[in-house]
Amino acid sequence: MVRSLFRKILASFSSEDDSDVEIKEAYGHVSNHHEIRQRLKFIRRDHNMGNERLFRDYFAENPVYPSNLFRRRFHMSRPLFLRILREVESFEPYFVQRRDNDGRIGLTSMQKVITTLRMLAYEVTGDFMDEYIRISETTAMESLKKFTETLVSVFSNEYLRSPNANDTIRLLDIAEQQGFLCMLGSIDCMH
Repeated sequence: MVRSLFRKILASFSSEDDSDVEIKEAYGHVSNHHEIRQRLKFIRRDHNMGNERLFRDYFAENPVYPSNLFRRRFHMSRPLFLRILREVESFEPYFVQRRDNDGRIGLTSMQKVITTLRMLAYEVTGDFMDEYIRISETTAMESLKKFTETLVSVFSNEYLRSPNANDTIRLLDIAEQQGFLCMLGSIDCMH
């Protein structure tokens, strides 16, 4: 019911979307979504503005958003994020900022990693990050893939290994103190 009401309101306040009009004018009748995607023009995103906004919001000397909001939005502390950023950037050349074939400056490693972390933290799609970070959906998805592969390569020995005897004892002690007996045997307590 709410969805149909929302659609009626949208229909009454807007006519055809500008992008739909441009596509129809430029290409006539287009039969499927795939044809539209192939024919759309390149969108010139101001990557530098997106990077400056991120830096001002979270990493400047006096950031717009304090560290507690950083933790809430990215599900980690700022120092942990910076460690991950350094490791990913040094391991995978994809995350190093470079110029494209036209000589335009590309995305920074910070933009690519923040996009990936926000997609993971908020369970959103790649195109959701475009307006704020200035990154295309395809680049966001490529960043997600490269980031996860790199994270496993860089941190698997330290964090993705099976627990040894000392780890098991420590985890069982913590679980017992918090009232979770047999924690290692329960799938519900492993998240």
